[in-house]
Amino acid sequence: MRIATYNVNGITARLPVLLHWLEETAPDVACLQELKAPQEKFPEQAILEAGYQAIWHGQKSWNGVAILSKHGKPEEVRRTLPGDEEDTHSRYIEAMINGIRIGCLYLPNGNPAPGPKFDYKLQWFERLIKHARELLSSGIPTVLTGDYNVIPTEQDAYKPERWVEDALFRPESRATFKKLIDQGWIDAIRTLHPDETIYTYWDYFRNAYGRNAGIRIDHFLLSPQLMPRLQAGGVDRQVRGWEKTSDHAPVWIELEGH
Repeated sequence: MRIATYNVNGITARLPVLLHWLEETAPDVACLQELKAPQEKFPEQAILEAGYQAIWHGQKSWNGVAILSKHGKPEEVRRTLPGDEEDTHSRYIEAMINGIRIGCLYLPNGNPAPGPKFDYKLQWFERLIKHARELLSSGIPTVLTGDYNVIPTEQDAYKPERWVEDALFRPESRATFKKLIDQGWIDAIRTLHPDETIYTYWDYFRNAYGRNAGIRIDHFLLSPQLMPRLQAGGVDRQVRGWEKTSDHAPVWIELEGH
């Protein structure tokens, strides 16, 4: 079972890229972030014609998350992160697919930091940690994937010293990510490739992709039950080089069995 995550950076503008990638790689499940489209503007028909059924949580101009499945319509569990009824951002959606619970998330960027946006990032992160703890205690095999907007370690950045003041790499962000991992989650990509240089995002400026000046911020966290099923994982790096593409590349894992 191949599960992928992809920050599309605007599903309307990137639809040809998304459809090309789906056709080329055919993941069983695809989690999308940054749809940047209201609920009614999601291209459901085009996704259906590509062989996928979907659930999504849209928002005009910003955010937005979706889960696509080749195995029937995802069975939606929730479409907001608990803990703040005032939070209107479309950043989380959760579904059951083939006995696996899949949470698709788009964690706040948090810049400029310090400031209100960084405070919101850390508050959202703490809500995620609380929910993730409940997911683990349920005993249901779970995948938490998406754009975490966190560079976990210096190994995950081309020039970490340039990111020191950025919300993605500030000590508070990294410590909170570690707090989440320490609940018992497995960072699938780093577990599979402990020593490799792996990036998932390259800025549009200064030929970052051409120089491989990237960062790793799109992550797969697996509950312990799934670790024995983890077969492979990687980044579809070539997609970042396509015309009119997102600044992120898709990330994927393969789990044994359907």
